[in-house]
Amino acid sequence: MTTRECKSVRNVYGNTLAELGRENKNIVVLDADLSCSTQTKIFAKEFPERFFNVGIAEQDLMTTAAGLACTGKTVFVSTFAMFASGRAWEQIRNTICYSNLNVKIVATHGGITVGEDGGSHQALEDISLMRSIPNMRVIVPADAIETKQAIEYAAKEYGPFYIRVSRSNLPDIFDRNNYKFNPMKANIIREGKDITLISNGETLVETIDCATILSEKGISAEIISAPTVKPIDANTIINSAKKTKNVITIENHSVIGGLGSAVCELLSENYPVSVKRIGTNDVFGQSGKAKELMNLYGLSSEKLVHTIMEYINDTAKKRI
Repeated sequence: MTTRECKSVRNVYGNTLAELGRENKNIVVLDADLSCSTQTKIFAKEFPERFFNVGIAEQDLMTTAAGLACTGKTVFVSTFAMFASGRAWEQIRNTICYSNLNVKIVATHGGITVGEDGGSHQALEDISLMRSIPNMRVIVPADAIETKQAIEYAAKEYGPFYIRVSRSNLPDIFDRNNYKFNPMKANIIREGKDITLISNGETLVETIDCATILSEKGISAEIISAPTVKPIDANTIINSAKKTKNVITIENHSVIGGLGSAVCELLSENYPVSVKRIGTNDVFGQSGKAKELMNLYGLSSEKLVHTIMEYINDTAKKRI
């Protein structure tokens, strides 16, 4: 990946919460004893009377959030993605989403980039679990700018949200002065004619670098940033698929149930084309440095180029 200045998106989340807290006294924040890691400590320091640490009790975290929402509060809850989506899934489904309560779950430390904490802490299933629940909206921001705007949007919109915030520091992809987060719209950030690459979160920057290398090999790749996995932008994806006839999804998540599955479901019903899903292939993660794991699991730009070139060559042979 090209060397760029990277920013802590978790820190942006914490600061955005504090900004929102100054504007809206109705906002409360809950955490499960991980406020230093999730950066909700920034809100807690400024508004201790509106911050609640429920301890290592994620089911209690979600049901307490639901109770506060029932009193009219706008509730943000944070913990690691593994614990939010796994330990507390039933409480999210039956207590928050079933009643369509105003709770925003902002989970950090998703995907293999959790790194040294290993497979037990690397949530590779969280997007799948969350997007399967009625009333839940699922967002995976790709940089600090998109994270800030997604949090601000969720604070203003009523109802449940699941927002996955990266553990890794990330470079800015979008222009602070021009970018406007639209939950109903995916963004074409590079036009192309040979293949469509759809990504979000940490893998978007790898996808951009990959497309640059592909262009040097004569492959014109269209890049779609799809921060909102649910509801997904059908028109942008279908129109791009009609143009390129080849679609590849790239995500820091299992190929089962995440962005790739959402795209496959959409296209199979509306415009069936070949789709290649790139993510973790029905396996658990393992301990290692984040960059090494991205490379090992085929999510670095260099490995993406190799996989995509193989796919293009195989597809060309089948058409002969």
